Amino acid sequence: MTAEASGDSDGREVEFRSGFACFVGRPNAGKSTLTNAVVGSKIAIASSKPQTTRHAIRGIVHRPGAQLVLIDTPGLHKPRTLLGERLNDLVRDTWTEVDIVGVCLPADQKIGPGDTYLVGEIAALPKKPTLVAIATKSDLVSPERMAQHLLSISALEQKLGVSWAHIIPVSATENDQVDVLADTLVELLPPGPPLYPDGDVTDEPEETLVAELIREAALEGVRDELPHSITVTIEEMGLREGRSKDKPLLDIYASMVVERDSQKGIMIGHRGSRLREVGAAARRQIEALLGTPVYLDLRVKVLKDWQRDAKYLNRLGF
Repeated sequence: MTAEASGDSDGREVEFRSGFACFVGRPNAGKSTLTNAVVGSKIAIASSKPQTTRHAIRGIVHRPGAQLVLIDTPGLHKPRTLLGERLNDLVRDTWTEVDIVGVCLPADQKIGPGDTYLVGEIAALPKKPTLVAIATKSDLVSPERMAQHLLSISALEQKLGVSWAHIIPVSATENDQVDVLADTLVELLPPGPPLYPDGDVTDEPEETLVAELIREAALEGVRDELPHSITVTIEEMGLREGRSKDKPLLDIYASMVVERDSQKGIMIGHRGSRLREVGAAARRQIEALLGTPVYLDLRVKVLKDWQRDAKYLNRLGF
């Protein structure tokens, strides 16, 4: 395929731009929230729990004359399980496939060893992507603190031998400078044809999005090691037969997978109260996403130490 051309306001032909960018950063740096804000639609689940993201999720940003494919990746971290090792491998693989890497450096935290390590790893890539530094969570700090943070980000250039194409403060929750960031990423894209049909916001299968929304609901209110132990599988999903077109009902049979019987008890709750809460919250999000009434049958099952078992990880799609 060859790059297409479109006209600008002066009637000149402008080459179409397209390509890939990813947001990287330590766990809980605001990557998923920022991805959703830039795409303008909820495609990635967000939680205050570190290491919420477990897949490379693609969001598609459409602009006149350009298309940006934005990949949300897990946070790079010190792995304690085989799952953690595989997620880190996924992050590094993504770096080698994108045109632009947006490094998320939360303004409410000082630049730490984890940030330095992350940027250093990107700097060591044989084929270096264009780098954009993103000072996330700008709404949480004073102008003085932001000024110090931006200076610290600039100092990484000399310290690590990198070059920032841009340094942009952003608040995804307040929608502050999100458009500036999106426009900047689009401007940095190489010439190329559209990669997805106009109007698509993600290429994720609906089953994957539904499973993630259930996991997001399950993460609310749980603590300690339990968030890392939860994953969700969709056993069956389809429109109920015999319903009229104006009254559809989507049947979803799903399982929340945990690692121990004690965790199963926590997720079910007293007389099933916790399971009902998770199911109701997830159903609302799924109906909002798909625009169809949903019947959700939610169970909890145990796969002992699944995060450390290659057979279970393969079966679960990791």
